[in-house]
Amino acid sequence: MEHQDIKIRIVTEQDAEKLLSIYAPYVEQTAITFEYDVPSAGEFADRIKGVLKKYPYLAAERDGQLLGYAYAGCFHARPAYDWAVETSIYVDRNKKKMGIGKKLHDALETVLKEQGILNMNACIAYPETEDEYLNKNSVEFHEHLGYRWVGEFRQCGYKFDRWYNMVWMEKHIGEHVHGQRTPESFDRVRERIKEKYHIE
Repeated sequence: MEHQDIKIRIVTEQDAEKLLSIYAPYVEQTAITFEYDVPSAGEFADRIKGVLKKYPYLAAERDGQLLGYAYAGCFHARPAYDWAVETSIYVDRNKKKMGIGKKLHDALETVLKEQGILNMNACIAYPETEDEYLNKNSVEFHEHLGYRWVGEFRQCGYKFDRWYNMVWMEKHIGEHVHGQRTPESFDRVRERIKEKYHIE
C-alpha cells in the first residue's frame, strides 16, 4: 500500500458505522481498550460529535475504505489543562504494519499544533506479561513517535478475567512560555488546516 494513496480527512458522524467496524474487534478480542461492550452506532456518532466540538477527529482513507482513525480528547476538564490532550489511534487490525498509524498521528499532531496544543498524552493498556489479548506494541509505537513514559498504574484494569496495568506517555509538541496563548477550538482552525495541510 503506497502512502500517497492514503488520504487523511476529517471524520463526520456519518462515518460512525465504518469506524465502529474498526473499533469493535478491539473491544471484543483485545484488552487494548478497557471497554467491555461495543457501543451502538448512535452512541459512537455522539462520541464523534462530542470530540469535534473542540478537537480533531481524523480518518485515513484509501479508495473510499476507512483504514483507521485518530482523535484527541480532553486531558482534564480544569482550564489549566487546556494545553494538554489525550490521544487515541485505532487502525484496522487487517491493515497493521503499513504506516497508517504513523500517518494518522502525524496529521493529528499537525492539527493540534495549529490549535496551540502543547502536550499530547496517551493512556495505554499494558501487560505484566504479554498474552493473547494484549502486547506491548502500543508503547513501542508511541516511543517511536517521540513519546516518553511518565507513569504506570498497576493492575488497575480488569478484562477477560485478567488484571492489566495502564501507563501514561507524553509528547511535548510546542514551547511552554509565559503569556501562553489559549488554544483555539477545532472549529476555528478547520478551514485553515484544509488550506495549509490539505486535510479534507
